[in-house]
Amino acid sequence: MAPPQAPLRLAKTPGWLADLAGAWIFYSVLPLPPWPRPRFERIARFAPWIGALLGAIEALVWAGGQGHLPLPAQVALVMALAIWLSGGLHLDGAMDTADGLAAGDRCLEAMQDSRVGASGVQALVVLLLLRAAALVTLAAAAPWALVWASVWGRIAPLVAMGAFPYLRDQPGVGGSAGFHRRHWAGFAQELLPALLLLGLLGPWSAAAGLPWQGWLGLVPAVLVPWGLGRRLGGHSGDTYGACVEWTCSWTLLLMALAGVLAA
Repeated sequence: MAPPQAPLRLAKTPGWLADLAGAWIFYSVLPLPPWPRPRFERIARFAPWIGALLGAIEALVWAGGQGHLPLPAQVALVMALAIWLSGGLHLDGAMDTADGLAAGDRCLEAMQDSRVGASGVQALVVLLLLRAAALVTLAAAAPWALVWASVWGRIAPLVAMGAFPYLRDQPGVGGSAGFHRRHWAGFAQELLPALLLLGLLGPWSAAAGLPWQGWLGLVPAVLVPWGLGRRLGGHSGDTYGACVEWTCSWTLLLMALAGVLAA
């Protein structure tokens, strides 16, 4: 009789890789293999990399449908895919933020309410309409724009986390996204993975004939979190999601407008 085998022991996961695995789980519905083991501390710094992956999947689906599907069907398919890949996490935050902004002094209470109000529904409709209009206008350039928009959308919350306090760090107010601020290590360290990613995307887009259009996303990636932060006096998990969605939409719109003006 053979001796019993020792259980398989997985190698210890480096901290940065554990955070990357945590970002993979937190920001997407994609399955994660048994190793590396995830950690949920400084995951936001890797959100742009997860965004690049999700945007690349959307771009591949768009490219696969070109010439085979009507343009409106391509738009609907890719937009539905984007919501599914993220688990609707950021879109939910955008709707809750709209309800909060409409509630005035009851802002945080309204954002915590699981029910969606009229302002949240309106925000959802506007976001989807703007994104659909941008994708129809972009047409053949949509794959490149989808990747850039997805990356800038995940950079925007980093601006919010670094520049503003966390709103729910108050007595009697709960919040599940406060760990982002608790583990914040400063702009230099938290933005480093995103800057490395942008350094790769720049030459890649230039080779495709889009040398500067993708960089337009820098504008909403700064202005959206800054505007929301000034309006509310800080940010929460919901507004982080709103930063993602509105930055993605505005990046697509700006790239579409640049294409129209250049034509």
